Amino acid sequence: MNQFSKAPIKRSELKPGEHLCDYCTARCCRYFALPIETPETLEDFEYVRWFGLHEGATFFTEHGTWYLLMHSACTQLQSDNRCGIYETRPTICREYSTNDCEYDSDQTYDHYFELPEQLNEYINARFQSPDNFRSPKPTGLPVISFPR
Repeated sequence: MNQFSKAPIKRSELKPGEHLCDYCTARCCRYFALPIETPETLEDFEYVRWFGLHEGATFFTEHGTWYLLMHSACTQLQSDNRCGIYETRPTICREYSTNDCEYDSDQTYDHYFELPEQLNEYINARFQSPDNFRSPKPTGLPVISFPR
């Protein structure tokens, strides 16, 4: 039975013998994320921009670490969102557990760059590029004191 034939369920609602994967869209099998060296220089960011111009590539940061996230489904993912080589799947898949998978995760990243324009804007702001279209950061307003 695939995920479209059952309503989403909370982990706590699983009955004995049911498996979370019966309700999932296989999010864990539709991308992979690799940590990359933190870009520091404009030249470093040029490499990041180059990666980002490839189909399926996005970036995120989490706790100061940069990741290349590739949206690319596993070639062994079946139409029912199950593994086509389950018995011989790679070790990384064998070690992955539904105990802390992202089935019901609403996590957000510190930064997420989905489009090249977003990364360009970040680079321009970071390096104060002359073609930066943003206004300079305004000075703070004075603190207002009330009579006592």
